[in-house]
Amino acid sequence: MKVTVDMIEQSQLKKNLPAFRVGDQVRVTLKIVEGESERLQAFEGTVIRISGHGLSRMFTVRKISFGIGVERMIPLHSPRIEKIDVLRSGHVRRSRLYFLRARTGKAARLDEKVDRRDEATAVPAAAPVAAKAKAATAAPVAQP
Repeated sequence: MKVTVDMIEQSQLKKNLPAFRVGDQVRVTLKIVEGESERLQAFEGTVIRISGHGLSRMFTVRKISFGIGVERMIPLHSPRIEKIDVLRSGHVRRSRLYFLRARTGKAARLDEKVDRRDEATAVPAAAPVAAKAKAATAAPVAQP
């Protein structure tokens, strides 16, 4: 069997990553090495870009820190990433949110995405259950 680069990359990919998209607010917890000690540091901001594929996939997170915009490019499958939490999903129509660089304060906020599919599937699924429960509690009909 021939060993290829793809086979080696598959063994290095992280399996427990949450699904997030551009425009989502995320908190990335990273392992920081200072000398011989390690500590965890959280970087919270908006995902403005996702690029690459496979092991070299990167995402850029932007936050405003003391009035100054800070961006950090993070390899998605880096061993330094402890965990990624998706705080909220933003509704965007772009794959690159570079326009946020020129905005500060309330102008830099994104609308929150409301997933209508979850609401649509929840209502009809509950309706048949309620109908069955109602039929079970009704008085039995006498047959001739």
